[in-house]
Amino acid sequence: MISNLDELFNEAFRKASTTKQQLAPDVLLRLYAYYKQATRGDNFSFNANEDDLKNAFKFNAWAQLKGMNEEEAKRSYIELVNSILK
Repeated sequence: MISNLDELFNEAFRKASTTKQQLAPDVLLRLYAYYKQATRGDNFSFNANEDDLKNAFKFNAWAQLKGMNEEEAKRSYIELVNSILK
C-alpha cells in the first residue's frame, strides 16, 4: 500500500522531472542525492563508464547523506522541490 508520503514524493519527482525551469547545478545534485537516498539508501554505486567528474560529484552528494533514512530523504526531496518549483 502506498503511503501519503510516497504519493507526495512521487508527485514531487514528476514535478521536478517535467519542469522547464533551469535549475542550478547544486540544486540538481541535492535532488539527485535525496532521490537516491530515498530509493536506494546507503547502497552506493559508482558508474565509471560515464563522465567521471560528473559522476564523482553525484556520488559525493549522495554519499554525504549516508545514514539518512528513507522517510527523511523523501521529506527533504519534497521540501526542496516545493521550495524551488512553485
